Amino acid sequence: MVSLPLVVIALLPFTLAAHQPDVRVVHAPIVRRSHSNRVANLPKAVEALRKKYGYEATNSNVRSTNSKRASTAAIPITDEENDSSYSGVVSIGTPPQNFNLVLDTGSSDLWVATTSCTSCGSDVPNFNPSKSSTYKATSSLLELDYGSGSAQGIIAQDRVTFGSFEMSQELLAVTNITSGLIDDGLSGIMGLGFASISGLQTTPFWEALYNANDLSEPLFSFYLERYVNQPNQISAAPGGMLTLGGTNSSLYQGSIEYMNLTGPPSYWLLSVSSVTVQGKTITVDPPSGLAAIDTGTTLIGAPTPIAASIWAQVPGSTELAGDWQGLYAFPCDTNVTVHISFGGTNWAISPLDMNLGTLNDTMIGNANTTSQMCAGGIFDIGIGSTPAWIVGDTFLKNVYSVFRASPAAVGFAQLASGLSSSTGPSDPNPVQVTGLTPLPTSTCASSSGSTTSGSTSSGSISSHKNIAVSLTLLASVAGCFTLFL
Repeated sequence: MVSLPLVVIALLPFTLAAHQPDVRVVHAPIVRRSHSNRVANLPKAVEALRKKYGYEATNSNVRSTNSKRASTAAIPITDEENDSSYSGVVSIGTPPQNFNLVLDTGSSDLWVATTSCTSCGSDVPNFNPSKSSTYKATSSLLELDYGSGSAQGIIAQDRVTFGSFEMSQELLAVTNITSGLIDDGLSGIMGLGFASISGLQTTPFWEALYNANDLSEPLFSFYLERYVNQPNQISAAPGGMLTLGGTNSSLYQGSIEYMNLTGPPSYWLLSVSSVTVQGKTITVDPPSGLAAIDTGTTLIGAPTPIAASIWAQVPGSTELAGDWQGLYAFPCDTNVTVHISFGGTNWAISPLDMNLGTLNDTMIGNANTTSQMCAGGIFDIGIGSTPAWIVGDTFLKNVYSVFRASPAAVGFAQLASGLSSSTGPSDPNPVQVTGLTPLPTSTCASSSGSTTSGSTSSGSISSHKNIAVSLTLLASVAGCFTLFL
């Protein structure tokens, strides 16, 4: 259990760093949620990720209404029952109702659970359309298929605020979801992919800001915290920073290495050129290297032959079977060192992120082992689908990542000294960052949909007001932590 004073201390740097040099740049704190059944849920996470990108057909008869993508892949979503997810506060409606939504570069739709959702759990905060004077429902229904389930609802429009940006946005007001599709405390997803893969067939929030020239720079960037090496499970913790419309120089060092997207904008696609494991380099042919860079996925999925080659370099590793097929285990006392390249720098993945936790005898099955075995962070996603790789947070926690609209590219930079670097242990408390913009006052919304005032629109904001709003946010989030704990 994490004490409230420790949480307040961890959040204090975000409060003190309240200066806003450019109102068109928003720095949004990210909350990370962990689950105590991380290892037990790995088979379900792997299956969902394969379905998410169309590696195998779902067992249900549900089909996506997004005809543009139905022939190739299901519409992607974050698997909420995986190791973790990263969310930010998004406000919907007038007056604003605040919700924690998963920030996902592997999808492009905005959706939120509503008070009409009879299948949503009691711990899922719901949006109440009747309390928003700007909510406009259409007569169109939409059902979206995801790897781990489906969401159905009404296509609607309302005011959406993220940081200091506000606009009218099309969204899916969800009335029914598959059990377990979203986790406790989360209410939906904000997709950060391109419009071409939108199930709503609309322009995502970030891309609409870019099209309207509302961003200082045509990009957004992520720093993701690491807690995988902490001995105690943490239900929610400060998870890093999303900067919308720019980068945060306090979070990285050196230059940002950009790689142009492979193909037209859809997912954020790069090409893996090589992987180095325990000092042995594995060259990846271009047809087998196409990779989606996905903040909504915890693991790294690699094509079958490459996954086998990767784990062949780790002494004592073995492929699991049954429900665990596709996952690999290795002796827990082995540090698995991995570097991945997209045609430039060999970026290191921390051994901490390659170790997902210990396996029991039932999970290992008939594997002939004499050591305590742990699950690995790279798994066999299969072959024959596009993209061939899914590169998630197992990698992204080790770099500062930048997603640029024009020219379309993804960039990576080395994390600033003191952050969750790829070498050595990480600090459970975030280091000080600068340039934080005030968010709408965060509330732990009930299922009836709590409303708050205190949202801000683009414009000139004094540093004194920034500090005041940030202190209010700190107090509110600290209050939420008492509920999570």
